[in-house]
Amino acid sequence: MFKDRLHAGELLASKLQDHISRENAQLLAIPAGGVPVGYAVATRLSVPLDVVIVRKIQIPWNPEAGFGAIAWDGTVVLNEALVAQLGLSTELIRWCISQTQETIRRRLEKFRDDKPLPELKNKTVALIDDGLASGFTTLTAVKSVKKRKPEKLIVAVPTASQSATELVAPNVDKLICLNVRRGPIFAVADAYQEWHDLSDEEVIEFLRKAQGFK
Repeated sequence: MFKDRLHAGELLASKLQDHISRENAQLLAIPAGGVPVGYAVATRLSVPLDVVIVRKIQIPWNPEAGFGAIAWDGTVVLNEALVAQLGLSTELIRWCISQTQETIRRRLEKFRDDKPLPELKNKTVALIDDGLASGFTTLTAVKSVKKRKPEKLIVAVPTASQSATELVAPNVDKLICLNVRRGPIFAVADAYQEWHDLSDEEVIEFLRKAQGFK
């Protein structure tokens, strides 16, 4: 187990350092939990950190779970098998997407001041989160970042379910995961001794410390 997200980021940095160059790399953390992990990596490797806003599309009657995800640029990836299993109508899916887009809009304003992403073309980009459960949120981020034509795209996470790694790995140049867990039940929090949901203020503070954000 990791002590906390900062400890996980420090360990992740030691694995990531052989795959990125300080001169041509960009770290992109997925808020909220990916930001302290990304901060620790950025501090250790002296690589710039930014955020990429991606959110799961919540199941209306079970908001802790999602049936896909949407990125800041409108890229949507649905878990088609789960959509079919739940019997979600096209109208309900569209409504859920519109609600998620509103959340993304608020996060873009709060975390990025609506600033554009840094230039990613021909760079090595490392997408960082605190863990992969289903993998659909990260896969959505991957598909969105790919549109910006990075030279190399890496996903780096402290922990993940085996099914999530199998979903994401074929879509990136490299997937780095320190702790792959197998079995029918998986929770990212189980890999951490200290775990809490980060407030927006905590996320902003990590970004400030990393790059004078806001």
